[in-house]
Amino acid sequence: MIDFIIQNMAPIMFCSLVFFLLLGYPAAFSLGAVGLLFGLIGIELGLFVPDFLQALPDRIYGVMNNDTLLAIPFFTFMGLILERSGMAEDLLDTIGQLFGTVRGGLAYAVIFVGALLAATTGVVAASVISMGLISLPIMLRYGYDRRVASGVIAASGTLAQIIPPSLVLIVMADQLGRSVGDMYEGAFIPGIILSGLYAGYIFLVTIFFPKATPGLPPEAVGFREENGNRGLTSLALLAIAAAFFGWLMMRHSTTRGADFVVLTMFNGIVFAFAVAVLNWVTNRFFGFRFLSHMAQETTFVMVPPLFLIFLVLGTIFIGIATPTEGGAMGAVGALLLGAAKRRLSFDLIRQAVESTAKLSAFVLFILIGARVFSLTFYGVSGHLWVEHLLVSLPGGQVGFLIFVNAFVFVLAFFLDFFELAFIIIPLLGPAAERLGIDLIWFGVILGVNMQTSFMHPPFGFALFYLRSVAPKEPFIDRVTGLRTDPVTTGQIYWGAVPFVVIQVIMVLLVITFPSMVMHYKRGMSNVDPNSIKIELPSLDAPQPELPLFK
Repeated sequence: MIDFIIQNMAPIMFCSLVFFLLLGYPAAFSLGAVGLLFGLIGIELGLFVPDFLQALPDRIYGVMNNDTLLAIPFFTFMGLILERSGMAEDLLDTIGQLFGTVRGGLAYAVIFVGALLAATTGVVAASVISMGLISLPIMLRYGYDRRVASGVIAASGTLAQIIPPSLVLIVMADQLGRSVGDMYEGAFIPGIILSGLYAGYIFLVTIFFPKATPGLPPEAVGFREENGNRGLTSLALLAIAAAFFGWLMMRHSTTRGADFVVLTMFNGIVFAFAVAVLNWVTNRFFGFRFLSHMAQETTFVMVPPLFLIFLVLGTIFIGIATPTEGGAMGAVGALLLGAAKRRLSFDLIRQAVESTAKLSAFVLFILIGARVFSLTFYGVSGHLWVEHLLVSLPGGQVGFLIFVNAFVFVLAFFLDFFELAFIIIPLLGPAAERLGIDLIWFGVILGVNMQTSFMHPPFGFALFYLRSVAPKEPFIDRVTGLRTDPVTTGQIYWGAVPFVVIQVIMVLLVITFPSMVMHYKRGMSNVDPNSIKIELPSLDAPQPELPLFK
């Protein structure tokens, strides 16, 4: 029996950890307890000496000394300030009015705003709760199917998981030993494509189930001109001009990939904002305007978050700032936007600081527990066991990716993305690197896959967040005065299922088309340092004349 335990210590240790997690014990304490328990067992069985555990203080200090992890509280604080200062409400209201009577317009608005919030907040809870509080009552008021409404809100909120500045991408880069900036740039395009797939699903629903996603009635659409026109033509012309101006400014640039998209967008929004300000000035002082009310309001609402996206992501992509510095600038930018909207108060800042401290402490304790677990796991050669197990899978890289993604998909039913990132990723990274898989590509694939951990019924956190703000009892709508039925938990779960399928499809697309991630390498040197040979020319130096001794 003892020999069996010694030979199989690594798998027994891993299974014990999964068992404790499934029992409901906190991940940080489960990791630390299992690590210390099996460390004592390993010492007793003679697998390693007690001095082995003396490396533990250095590993914990390494966590505290990691500058990259400072980006987590910065981005969390930025997201909470933006969410509580009403930016999400302004965006949803304006974009919802923009789509107006278009069938499925509110759902499109939720997806669009979800992508914008993801690129400015990076916090899933903030996005889901904000859109649940603001959009769900409106969607119920105008007859949206409850499954479609709850599903699109939960799924759009989880875009903060994959669209930079995502917290999980920071953790993923740290665990894989890669640059956070590269991970952000690699994930940018897949995140946008995933948003497009969500919109494509809503389009199919509007075609085959038109009653599930009705458009707003004409009387509910605001921002009209004096002649009753909505002014969408003016807005479309402004958007086209802004896009053309942005492209024109970047046409001769050698920059490509996600940074090209961000910089082009920045040039475009600067142009659009300048035109909107000029329109406001001419209307205010001369009584003349060349933009509609809709175009001006949309521009003024859209520009601040888009500018913040450039401030954070643009500076990271073009190499001006590190992710930690970008997060600090984003936090300051969020405070300035809140102050500009006159919604910044001491109570709001206090709440944001408290929530940021709680989340940061949660992440830090899990990471410390993971360090304790991994020290013992490596001591019993667990990393070699995992690497041998994964590398020997049939099918090479493809077989490895299929098995790993299926494994992570199943674990996502029970574990959240922080637990998956800190426990599973350090075990998978070395095997992927040994198989020649690019770790940024691998990280983005797993990031999209782990996004399903927020959407899996019945344990998805996004579903819990939505459940906490969705009506549980019949209520009287404050606008129509009609009695409205509640949203059941079953409807929330069934609404999430199609979006989980879309996320799985996105994983397959990233595996099939790696170029949507690998563009981050453009501009890098393609020369393998190991292939460089330095040959010194032979020098025919004159021989010194030696004295002759007789």
